[in-house]
Amino acid sequence: MEKLDIQRLQSQPQLRPGQRRQPVPKQSFVEQLNTALAPQTLKVSKHAVQRLTERNITISEAEWAHVTDKVNEAKAKGIRDSLVLMDQAALIVSAKNSTVITAMDRTEARDQLFTNIDGTIVLS
Repeated sequence: MEKLDIQRLQSQPQLRPGQRRQPVPKQSFVEQLNTALAPQTLKVSKHAVQRLTERNITISEAEWAHVTDKVNEAKAKGIRDSLVLMDQAALIVSAKNSTVITAMDRTEARDQLFTNIDGTIVLS
C-alpha cells in the first residue's frame, strides 16, 4: 500500500518573529442576532427597474422608505414573498432577500393572478 503525504493546512497566516497576532473582535450572540435581524434597505432587481421604466412608474423616496419599513416588518413575521399594493403600482417583493422582483401599474395588476405569495402589504 502506498503512503500518502498529508500536509497540515494553516488557518492563520504565519507570524514573523516579533510580530503579534491581531485580536479578532468577537460579537456576542445577541449582537450577531441583532445584526442579522436589522432592517435592510430594498434592492431593486434589474428586471424591476426595467418594468418601472417601461411603465413610467415613479416612486418617491418617502414611498420607498414606507415600502421598505413594511417589507422589513413582514420579514420579521416570517413572510418570504409579498405583493405590495400601492396607489400607483403593485410590486412583487422577496422579503427574504429584500429585493423588488417586478413591478406593474395598478390598472395592469387588476387582471393578474399572483402566485407563490405568502403575504400582502396594502399601502395608501
